[in-house]
Amino acid sequence: MRHAGPAALDELSDLLEELRALPGVQEKSRGVFYRRSKAFLHFHEDPKGLFADVRGPDGEWERIEVTDAEARTAVLAAATRLTR
Repeated sequence: MRHAGPAALDELSDLLEELRALPGVQEKSRGVFYRRSKAFLHFHEDPKGLFADVRGPDGEWERIEVTDAEARTAVLAAATRLTR
């Protein structure tokens, strides 16, 4: 599974804007978000769809499909919890 390319990230533009607005979040490169000095969220694409990898408080990555609006809301909620 490869990191999401420009076309895939274009599909996620609304979600990316919301993630950029979270306090303490820095987007080091398009679609790759850091909190403090560690990456905590980035996106992948494969034939099955688009996915977000979110690093939890335990340091483990959780993969969440972001192909539909409901799943994108879940990713935003997870990212919001991590920035509090």
